[in-house]
Amino acid sequence: MAADKPLVLDVDGTFLRTDLALESVWAGLGHAPRETIAALLATLGRPAAFRRAVTRIAPPRVDLLPLRAEIAEAALASREQGREVVLVSQADAALVEALAGHYGFTGGIGSDGRSDLAGEGRAAVLKSAFGLRGYDYAGDSGRDRAAWMAADRAVVVGGRPGLLAELQAAGRRVEVVPGGWRWRDLVQALRPHQWVKNILLFLPVLAAHDFTLPTLLLVLLGMVAFSAAASCIYVVNDLLDLEADRLHPTKRNRPFAAGAVPIAVGMAASLGLGLLALGIGAALGWAFLGVLALYMALSLAYSLRLKRLRWVDIATLAALYTIRVVAGAAATGGGASVLMLVFVFPVFLSLGCVKRMTELALAESNDRLPGRGYGRGDRGDLLNVAWIGVVGALVVFFAYSFTEQAHALYPTRWLLWLTLVPLAVWLIRMVVLGYRGKQDYDPIVFALRDRVGLGLIFFALSFMFYSAGLWQRWFGF
Repeated sequence: MAADKPLVLDVDGTFLRTDLALESVWAGLGHAPRETIAALLATLGRPAAFRRAVTRIAPPRVDLLPLRAEIAEAALASREQGREVVLVSQADAALVEALAGHYGFTGGIGSDGRSDLAGEGRAAVLKSAFGLRGYDYAGDSGRDRAAWMAADRAVVVGGRPGLLAELQAAGRRVEVVPGGWRWRDLVQALRPHQWVKNILLFLPVLAAHDFTLPTLLLVLLGMVAFSAAASCIYVVNDLLDLEADRLHPTKRNRPFAAGAVPIAVGMAASLGLGLLALGIGAALGWAFLGVLALYMALSLAYSLRLKRLRWVDIATLAALYTIRVVAGAAATGGGASVLMLVFVFPVFLSLGCVKRMTELALAESNDRLPGRGYGRGDRGDLLNVAWIGVVGALVVFFAYSFTEQAHALYPTRWLLWLTLVPLAVWLIRMVVLGYRGKQDYDPIVFALRDRVGLGLIFFALSFMFYSAGLWQRWFGF
């Protein structure tokens, strides 16, 4: 590139592996959702005004934004050589200038709150500032076409054959830099490994001993709906948590935090998954749809606010797990026993504490967890609440063994009592491992991968099945 001409860099998708304007929107939703939504309603039809308003509400930290390495290295090298380097974006000018200032560039050009800085408008501003063919320009999309045509040299991120041919035919010198995103990164963002938690929908079927094919198919369909709904909310949660994830030792590598997948792609995927979930929910009936809608609403509330409230977040996590059990009953048209729900809620309450204890044990400092209300000093209280949940669950299970329903389903009561042994060992083991930081960040996912824990669950289920006479019915002993 000619050193005497300014280097102008599109920010969104070029200098950064993310979109600055969308970063502002999600930062606003994450830190001040009411104010952000109010700003959106007040500026409907005026996107530039909305960008200015939301930037003032909660500007994202420019030092944490993911860079596109090839472009950033070239820009920083040009700056060191004394070359003029300018950033340009549709984001609000104050935010673009802050980003340029952080990296020591000449300046930043952004939206003025009245008009968008895109297409021909961007090209006009650049020609006015630097003259026709008086600058080199780096961009990544068809929206940059006019700016490239007015530039001396075009740097194209993720080159498109048709666009490259057009620029070359116009006499522009073209340089191509790799770009784009991968489908496997988007799949990772959907967290398919978390879908295993929806096995909780099978608990009512298990408790009722209804293993007929139609019932199992209905539950499987319900699991698909909950998996789509969960992935929809996971994407929203990641977009709300961009700053906190970038401050986390491992979550900083998540696809949206790292810029591996564009925010706009995530938004489209989340919308599509949400519609798929609700469509399947409607097909399964109003009861299931209502439970699914409650799950999605509570999950969204958790992402927006509740996860930042100490103890409320753990109760919400327990409720979200319990809702899956209710959904399993709703999918088949059956009912979830009140005692079953009273039993599973303290179990999930303990596992919610285990999740937070694991995060604190694996934290790299004594500071409070980013985006959470807990510090290492809370581990003792979390442990105490976890033990309360364990004891409560075991007491409820023991009390259940004396009910008429238990007697009808499990005639051999002493085997039901024997089930308490592996169940208690499993719960105690989960709490201890969480306190010591020997799990990953989700106890349910860990439990479904832990061989020792799965063995304990197998023994518990075996005792219950034998007490119910299912082994004898299935295998003749």
